[in-house]
Amino acid sequence: MIQSILSYITFLLKSTNQHGVHSPFVYNLVTKCFYKKKNASSWIFFKKVKQQLLDNKNKIKVTDFGSGSKIFKSPYRSISKIAKVAGMSNTKGKLLIKIINYFKPLNVLEIGTSVGLGTTAIKTGNKEANIITLEGCKTTSNVAKELFLKNNFKNIEIVNGHFNTTLENIIKNKKFDFIYFDGNHTKADTLNYFNLCLPTITNDSLWIFDDIYWTKEMTEAWVEIKNHPKVKVTVDVFHFGLVFFRNEQEKEHFKIRT
Repeated sequence: MIQSILSYITFLLKSTNQHGVHSPFVYNLVTKCFYKKKNASSWIFFKKVKQQLLDNKNKIKVTDFGSGSKIFKSPYRSISKIAKVAGMSNTKGKLLIKIINYFKPLNVLEIGTSVGLGTTAIKTGNKEANIITLEGCKTTSNVAKELFLKNNFKNIEIVNGHFNTTLENIIKNKKFDFIYFDGNHTKADTLNYFNLCLPTITNDSLWIFDDIYWTKEMTEAWVEIKNHPKVKVTVDVFHFGLVFFRNEQEKEHFKIRT
């Protein structure tokens, strides 16, 4: 908790708004996406789907292959609690929906399905997206699967298994417009997934890393990602780290208050 608070204070001191941005690409992202008013109907829909999870008091046994939970001490967890504590917050949901709606990626990979809120935000932002979503825990992904069926989401493929096995198979000979990294929040795993996925990029690919200030390790991973030679532009909005590979741009890093 202290780590997060200190990180946020530092972020606020170093971040800016559109007036501190001289890149036309990032300026447009800030003004036409981040600062654009949310679409009311999209937001109502996302909240409705999220409420279905918050109302679900059933308990499941969760198998955690990642760095573990800071909140849950038992593998037996209620679906409502997972959605409330470990699921996508409203702040992140609003921002992710805006980003997806702005870029409208078609071929999407999500690393870390959980109970399906991240996938829901992506689908809300672009109903035409074809999503492959990876989840280690079978019981958790079953909850997401039921959620997708209930809300008539199409073109979503859930892949179960440890990411160290499933990711390499899924990305083989594929290109993705968008990858959302939200699983196994450790430095080693994050950097491993980053490097594994590099062959999937196009010039216009967007990657988002969740919880870049969750731990000191995750922040260290974020710094290494920013410094990678293939990464041209990064936008740190505290909740997420956005990565772009646009060859036509000079290497630049931005911290933006949203």
